[in-house]
Amino acid sequence: MKKRFYFPVLLLTCLALIHGCATCKNEITGQTAQSFKSVVQKEVEIHYLLHLPEGYENSLEPAPLLLFLHGAGERGSDLEKVARHGPPALIARGEWNQPFIVVSPQCPADAWWTDGLQTDTLEALLDHIEKNYRVDKNRIYVTGLSMGGFGTWRLATENPQRFAAIAPICGGGDPFHAKRIKELPVWVFHGAKDDVVPILSSEIMVNALKQVGNDVKFTVYPDTGHDSWVAAYDTPELYEWLLQQKRSGK
Repeated sequence: MKKRFYFPVLLLTCLALIHGCATCKNEITGQTAQSFKSVVQKEVEIHYLLHLPEGYENSLEPAPLLLFLHGAGERGSDLEKVARHGPPALIARGEWNQPFIVVSPQCPADAWWTDGLQTDTLEALLDHIEKNYRVDKNRIYVTGLSMGGFGTWRLATENPQRFAAIAPICGGGDPFHAKRIKELPVWVFHGAKDDVVPILSSEIMVNALKQVGNDVKFTVYPDTGHDSWVAAYDTPELYEWLLQQKRSGK
């Protein structure tokens, strides 16, 4: 009888020892591989200025959309601040004659356009505008100044397939993500004497785009400081160029 059960008993003994060693190892490391999957929902809210182009009400044609991101000084809850610079300022002064739907949101105080939450909020805002207005989805553009310039780079690299072109002004971004927008038309503006956001911030992104084959446009104002957006948004060619850009393959 002993011979009959010798090998099975030996095998069971070895397996028990192996299992015991594995258990000891888990106890020593105190770690086991696990996984988790869930759905996270967010509630977002943002206030914004909306401009509809002349003749929009009487036309059935979809209109191009220009999303404008302001700088750090215009954050808060007073929408009048948003109209200090850029397209909303030109609209407020009656100096705007472009065919864009212009959406100018306001970033909350103490937040940044590059925050993940704000990026999600801007995406949701665009969804809302597309749903409720006649938007040409092949001609959606983003531009912004200073903090808004950084936000423009961030938003484009997060969702490049959504936009037809971008125009960041005195901003900067992560050059590692330049490859994400290698096919996206980009026109960058910066003042050479900018002592708030050094021109190097734009140069880094421009060079990164060139390295991945993007024919990026770069306008430098040699005698201008941080307020390069004044000259940039007074450039009619900027809006002509934007309107010529459509999403690739559309």
